[in-house]
Amino acid sequence: MTDAFPRGRFVWYELMTSDPSAAQSFYTQLTGWATKAGDLADQPYTEWVNGETSVGGLMQLPDEAKQQGAPPHWLGYVAVPSVDDTLQQAQGLGAKTLVGPMDIPTVGRIAVIQDPQEAVIAVYTPTGDAPGHDETPGVGEFSWHELATSDHAAAFNFYQALFGWVKIEAMDMGPGGIYQMYGRIPGQSIGGMFNKPADQPGPPASWLFYITVPDVHASVEQVTQLGGQVLNGPMEVPDGDIVAQCMDPQGAAFALHMVKPSA
Repeated sequence: MTDAFPRGRFVWYELMTSDPSAAQSFYTQLTGWATKAGDLADQPYTEWVNGETSVGGLMQLPDEAKQQGAPPHWLGYVAVPSVDDTLQQAQGLGAKTLVGPMDIPTVGRIAVIQDPQEAVIAVYTPTGDAPGHDETPGVGEFSWHELATSDHAAAFNFYQALFGWVKIEAMDMGPGGIYQMYGRIPGQSIGGMFNKPADQPGPPASWLFYITVPDVHASVEQVTQLGGQVLNGPMEVPDGDIVAQCMDPQGAAFALHMVKPSA
């Protein structure tokens, strides 16, 4: 690995679902993504393709995950120089290893961990160059990475130690508490963390990934037409962008993001 290795960059987004065929139909119509067959030898795997670039994958939710009560969900992968070293560090910080480490031929080495507040995230050391970039995300790319957790301050400290993330700006949401933005590069936010309301259903902590769309209002109409649900929004956020939080027909949460319209 060189000094330019993008430690802490989100580089892959994987949908594990109960019905891959139906999910493929939903997201390709909603986002304009194409698909192609992936490289996993032991099970069917589909890659999401935005333009000419693969941005993530699609696979059947494993039986083991179902037995543990995991619903369909998106899983984010973060680049690290060494999966094994990262796992050792994560375990020392109170995390659990859920999957791996394992090697995927021609792809790299991966593992899935559960952070101390029980949010699940994957780490990935690629065989070649890491996917993704640090430029402003375009349409069809993932643009924001949001963690709802039980202790956002402790969660940030964990991820800062693991990935080198830095605090960018903290917003006071009043009764909703603090929304802490963070980034891989100082001054460049890639997501936010906040304390999930105690009475909100679902797991104690979870990640939500935002997909950039050209028109969020048209997209939320399409979400419902295609059998999904709009959970929140569309709503304008402080920088003028418009977002909506949704659920696909199989029950996986995701969000839509429209960049602030030009004046």
